[in-house]
Amino acid sequence: MSGVIKKDESGVYQRVVLKNAAPYHYVNVCLVLEDESTKLSAVEFKQFITSGLKSLYGEVGAALAFDVLKYNEDKRTALLRVNSRGLVKLWSSLTLLGSYQNQACAFRVLQVSPYLLALTGNSRELQLD
Repeated sequence: MSGVIKKDESGVYQRVVLKNAAPYHYVNVCLVLEDESTKLSAVEFKQFITSGLKSLYGEVGAALAFDVLKYNEDKRTALLRVNSRGLVKLWSSLTLLGSYQNQACAFRVLQVSPYLLALTGNSRELQLD
C-alpha cells in the first residue's frame, strides 16, 4: 500500500491510501529439485506452474495470465509477471507444488515487488569492496 497526503477544497489535509495501485506484480522464484541435474525448459517451467494453478483452483486457475519474463535454465530461476489481482493465487499454488516427475521439489519466492526496477538488486547478495 502506498499513501499520499492531499489537501482538499476546504483546506483539510487527508491521507489517501492506494491499494494495489500497480497493475502487475513481479515475482522472482527459484525451483529447487531433489535431483539437481534435472533440466527444465522455459515452456516446461511455465507448464508446471500452470498445472499447479489448475490443481488448486481448477480451470479458472489455469486461465490465470502470467508471463515468464526471464528464465535461467541452469539455476531454474525465473522472473514472473502476474496481474496484481492474481498474485495470491499464483503464490499459493507455487507454495503447494511439492513434486515434479516423481521427485520432491519446492518453489522459493526470492523477491516480490510491484515495480520491476526494485528486483534489479538484492541487498542479501550485496558485496562491498
